[in-house]
Amino acid sequence: MRFFPYKFGCLLAFVCFVSVTWITSIPNNEGIGKLPIGYRTFLLPNIYIFMPHLRKHRDSLVPNVVLGQGRRGVSIVLGIPTVKREKQSYLVNTLSSLLFSLTSSQCQDLVIIVFVAETNSDYVNSVAETIKKNFPKEVQSGLLEVISPSQYYYPNFTTLKETFGDSKERVKWRTKQNLDFSFLMLYAQDKGIFYVQLEDDVVAKSSYYDDMKAYATKEDSKPWLYLEFSQLGFIGKMFRTRDLPMIAEFFLMFHRDKPIDWLLDHILWVKACNPERDGKHCEQQKATLKQRYKPSLFQHVGLHSSLPGKLQHLKDKDFGKQTLHKAHNNPTAEVRSSLKHYQEHSLERAYKGQDFFWAITPVEGDYILFNFFQPIHTSGYLFRSGNIETSGDKFFNTTVEVLPSNELTRDKPIGPRYRKSEDGFIIVGEFENGVAEGEIDAALQPVSALRLVIHSDSDVWALLSEILIKV
Repeated sequence: MRFFPYKFGCLLAFVCFVSVTWITSIPNNEGIGKLPIGYRTFLLPNIYIFMPHLRKHRDSLVPNVVLGQGRRGVSIVLGIPTVKREKQSYLVNTLSSLLFSLTSSQCQDLVIIVFVAETNSDYVNSVAETIKKNFPKEVQSGLLEVISPSQYYYPNFTTLKETFGDSKERVKWRTKQNLDFSFLMLYAQDKGIFYVQLEDDVVAKSSYYDDMKAYATKEDSKPWLYLEFSQLGFIGKMFRTRDLPMIAEFFLMFHRDKPIDWLLDHILWVKACNPERDGKHCEQQKATLKQRYKPSLFQHVGLHSSLPGKLQHLKDKDFGKQTLHKAHNNPTAEVRSSLKHYQEHSLERAYKGQDFFWAITPVEGDYILFNFFQPIHTSGYLFRSGNIETSGDKFFNTTVEVLPSNELTRDKPIGPRYRKSEDGFIIVGEFENGVAEGEIDAALQPVSALRLVIHSDSDVWALLSEILIKV
């Protein structure tokens, strides 16, 4: 049986092994429903055996859905567990990287679940508010969800045994990670076809969605348990959602005993290895159940681990160099700006598609001007600020304005859709969450110039990673 979450949460989908199932042993000649003397009933293994403390509270398996629209039926589900870090949070940058280059159709075929693995409601709500503030459209559309566990989900960690030479603090950390990943997997199991486990301190290649979907589709007929899109730890591991109940049950069964990457390897051993053969043969057999995609699509960037006091210097050498701008063939124009660019990241190079434009902190009144040598008919524009590595350097409170080449067009009434500036330019759009994209009405054509105008001082630098003027 399954229970599905709805707007503010309901029973977590822990499938049949959560439910209490009784088996009765009776001979063929006995009546159904009658237990002969000497026969006993027994209880099948379920989550309450692995985590007996859950029996004490009826709502211990109810997920707290803080933000979400209950999206299902997508191709790919991304799961991101996050905890309160002592030093620095990377979550907003991670989400910005994942959302940065998605098309509208990709956004509809994806759901990103942020699992705040904390029971402090104030902290959980603060994370949700941060996400809602930075990604309002993605939350409203159902692309982004934020969930947290019940306050009764976690056991008493003080009774854990120290093993493998790990400190008590590390044993607690790895045990909680096993429980966190299991919770997230079981919540995600009915939402899509493929599930990808990530961490909250990564950056993604701009093509990650298409690359993952194409590779998973190509390899779908093979008997793999998971696909690897990064060689580091549990980052970028893709599973079929139909396998998640079995995987999570295994993790829950041994959650006190070993780290999660060891447990995943043990699943491969159980499925593939012959104990009568040697280790080399075992490794060969396990290799049939996992497929590695190169180059890696995700890179670990966090320095401070979620384990207090631990510094994490791991880097994926297969990730390669990240593309930090997107080039387009734009119409010939003279480009000018009041902004001072940093090093070689000039506006001229960005307009030609050779680099991104990176400017020192803007102030009110700063502008970027594209003055066309000949008036052009343009159907629209796209300006994308920030990039995957510098996602916070965006344009805020900035308008997009065009100058019609026909003076009569500038002077005549333009209706409620547009506003006029004092010097004849017409405001046709503005930046929202770092992106300005729109069409230009035929009544304003042709145009002799296009500009961006900043209307308030900024706290950060500004970066344009994509400039497209459609002709």
